[in-house]
Amino acid sequence: QVQLVESGGGLVQTGGSLRLSCTSSGRAFSWYAMGWFRQAPGKAREFVAATDLISSRTYYEDAVKGRFTISGGGAKNTLYLQMDSLKPEDTAAYYCAARTYYSTTYSESAKYDYWGQGTQVTVSS
Repeated sequence: QVQLVESGGGLVQTGGSLRLSCTSSGRAFSWYAMGWFRQAPGKAREFVAATDLISSRTYYEDAVKGRFTISGGGAKNTLYLQMDSLKPEDTAAYYCAARTYYSTTYSESAKYDYWGQGTQVTVSS
């Protein structure tokens, strides 16, 4: 069974940076798109960023645009999320997601069929 594994989370101060990684464990897949979502305690899961691996287009939630950069991904390649200028409101468990089919919807979690276990990001004020 293919698994996605996130790493790179941790505790940082406001204004700091972290780089999250997502790697595939198991059978190699040719992903159509990959993305990052986050969920804070008591809050709904929300979209962060995604990359279409066919067109190379990237998509970002307004709250992170200009601060976060998604890169990499695809078969045999690590997916990254570079997070700069972190704020306390970025505190959440971050999840890597991927899908094996074509879709033009990138911000909905239901449009991804593989998920990682999450990595915690905590930004102190």
